[in-house]
Amino acid sequence: MATMPQFVPSEVVHDLDFPQREAAFFYGLFLRGHSPDKLRQDIEVPAVVLAKWHREAERDPQLRDIFTRMLDYRRHVLAIFDTLVGSDTQPQRVQ
Repeated sequence: MATMPQFVPSEVVHDLDFPQREAAFFYGLFLRGHSPDKLRQDIEVPAVVLAKWHREAERDPQLRDIFTRMLDYRRHVLAIFDTLVGSDTQPQRVQ
């Protein structure tokens, strides 16, 4: 693993290894009645943030790997969430 800049705590880096936990958190909110579309917006990285990350990575190339990893993580969380919500909203067949 590449060396992380000093300001990124190691526990944050390790949390990026478990997108299932965050997806489960958002799924729990969905089960409690929160809108799946609103939750998707909360999970996704907004375009404004992506632009900011791009500018920051231009100034400090070490950040590019971290931002890429965070973006991949958020996309993975969203994919898991979509799978959970999709399986919950499909009608169940009784055989």
